[in-house]
Amino acid sequence: MTAIDNEKSTIAIMILAAGASTRMGTPKQLLLYQGRSFLKYITEIAIASVCQPVVVVLGANAEQIHPQIQQLPVKVVKNLDWACGMSTSIKSGIELLNNLPQKIEAVVITLCDQPFVSPKIINQLVDTYYLTKKPIIACEYGDTLGVPALFSQTFFSELAALKETSGAKKVINNNLNEVFYIPFPLGDIDIDTPKDYEQLLSNTKGIEVS
Repeated sequence: MTAIDNEKSTIAIMILAAGASTRMGTPKQLLLYQGRSFLKYITEIAIASVCQPVVVVLGANAEQIHPQIQQLPVKVVKNLDWACGMSTSIKSGIELLNNLPQKIEAVVITLCDQPFVSPKIINQLVDTYYLTKKPIIACEYGDTLGVPALFSQTFFSELAALKETSGAKKVINNNLNEVFYIPFPLGDIDIDTPKDYEQLLSNTKGIEVS
């Protein structure tokens, strides 16, 4: 049971998918996983969660990637400054949220290359936020705290003020006394190189993530 229902949620979710995938050598947003592209997969995961609206931040190769999610009920923002680092994508997403007519109470920030993110994990972040009243709920994996992570609206300005390659983890680390975390061991797996991708496919053949 979740603490909120989908229609009344004021918790948004932001998918960061603007990177150039330089280590992969090809846009990883378009790599196939579970029968669709990585970006479409994680976007469908977000749509299946309690979070609304779903915001996708594109950047590098945006024109090539956008058709993957064109038919989905999401808000797309194109970050023209993507080459300046992840901070610019977070800023673009926060600006969109701040300009929506409805008041957004919090946002879950996630990446398009963590294949084991699920609606269950996202909903757990939201439920934990309501249960603990903590303004930041992070995931714990690999001896670190990171995304997916939920940030209440009180941290939107700090998120928007991040510089260059800094990501949401910097806000988590700067405010550890405001953070509650949930375990997500598989959050440690992200897909940066062809070897990562090959290993993922061989390890998850036939497995559906719930």
